[in-house]
Amino acid sequence: MSNFSEYETYDGVGLAELVQKGEVSPADLCEEAISRIQKINPKINAVVTPMFDLGRKAAEGPIPDGPFFGVPFLIKDLMAAYAGVPMTSGSKAMKNFVPDHDSEIVVRFKNAGLLILGKTNTPEFGLKGVTEPELFGPCRNPWNTAHTTGGSSGGSAAAVAAGIVPMASAGDGGGSIRIPAGYCGLFGLKPSRGRNPSGPDCGRVWQDAVQEHVITRSVRDSAAMLDATHGPDIGAPYEIKPPAAPYVEEIKKDPGKLKIAFTTRSPIGTAVHPECIESVKKTATLLERLGHHVEEAEPGINGKELAESYLIMYFGEMAADIQNLEDVLGRKAKIGDVEDLTWTLGLLGRSFSAGEFVNAIRRWDMASRRMGILFQKYDLYLTPTTAYPPPKIGELNPKPAETALMKVVNKLSLGGLLKASGIPEQLAEKSLEKMPFTQLANLTGLPAMSVPLYWTADGLPVGSHFIAPAGDEATLFRLAAQLEKAQPWSDRRPSLKGS
Repeated sequence: MSNFSEYETYDGVGLAELVQKGEVSPADLCEEAISRIQKINPKINAVVTPMFDLGRKAAEGPIPDGPFFGVPFLIKDLMAAYAGVPMTSGSKAMKNFVPDHDSEIVVRFKNAGLLILGKTNTPEFGLKGVTEPELFGPCRNPWNTAHTTGGSSGGSAAAVAAGIVPMASAGDGGGSIRIPAGYCGLFGLKPSRGRNPSGPDCGRVWQDAVQEHVITRSVRDSAAMLDATHGPDIGAPYEIKPPAAPYVEEIKKDPGKLKIAFTTRSPIGTAVHPECIESVKKTATLLERLGHHVEEAEPGINGKELAESYLIMYFGEMAADIQNLEDVLGRKAKIGDVEDLTWTLGLLGRSFSAGEFVNAIRRWDMASRRMGILFQKYDLYLTPTTAYPPPKIGELNPKPAETALMKVVNKLSLGGLLKASGIPEQLAEKSLEKMPFTQLANLTGLPAMSVPLYWTADGLPVGSHFIAPAGDEATLFRLAAQLEKAQPWSDRRPSLKGS
């Protein structure tokens, strides 16, 4: 396993099988991944905290006898605490924060036999759908380095797409697994609310909108990983029904004839790029060829109201995060500790009342009811993963006039005035215009996946997005495996070209 291309031909399960057969050692795989980080990472800026010595030490053993025995792995630099290693959350305010324990999801990654070699790039506090933090700089898309990987798990997606590792950890609070997977030509599944653990430091992250999992090249890696990590941890807010069978068994089953609703219309009424519309139409054609029934239908949810409710949560959580920085900094946070936009979002969070926040969450619950009604008739709901192909680096940054306004608002603490101006509603539309489809699954707690079935004429990936009923990852995995077999994507590799 010395040549470059051979390593890339295996997914995580495949590499583990080679180790078990004695055809390659964990140390060999570790060194191959490290070599790739050193060679490729300068082009894409995916890995921001190398952990090579820790990975090499883990490779020496003993390694837990899990499904990914001896397989190289990367963890997102947000929520995934690793004892003794900085966890910056993409923020300069957190650059010196070093947890003294592992998060439960990291414990389960280790128990699966993975060798963790580094941490991946993420926007500050995971706030954006692009990965361009001031602390580390932008992460670049291996399919075209002038373009974004998406966010907030952009570093993980870039590393997998570039062939550094077969999979990497990710978290999803509004599309942060599925958006980068869609932009990077990978498979990304967001589990149901409560499926994976969030402890010991977190409970209901972003009011339970967030779930952690992985971004992978193969469907079976995602299935095997969820088998290894799912289930409540100590003090979990609640427990959901466990899967009826291992997910690695589900992917071997025929999904049957599914009834699938689809739309290409943006839920907030903004434009959808013709290539993203075409991706869904071609996916629908493929589904029908596979024997499924596909028809246009929507759940009847007021998308603009739901988007505004998502932003109210987003603002409130940011206000709380800035307040909690006192525990890390040993003082109250001040302007300059975080990015200008982050501080502005925190000011907006403090401008909304408790009643407004509660009403926002109630809209989520009603959206869940509407989705439940939709799933009385349909098995799955199909949309584009994003409304546009991957934007260019910096394209979604605030314009100079917006930056100047933020600085004034921040300096004078004018969050209330900003709220009264109607700017938050404009912000909701602007921030979600390119990526309006994925938040629905987060707010309703439903499992969802992005499947890489389409590339634009310019060679950029565009994902197809499926949402399933609560707790039904099994149907998603069965369909994903069928699509992977019918229209394989694993051999499509980026050339790391720039424009």
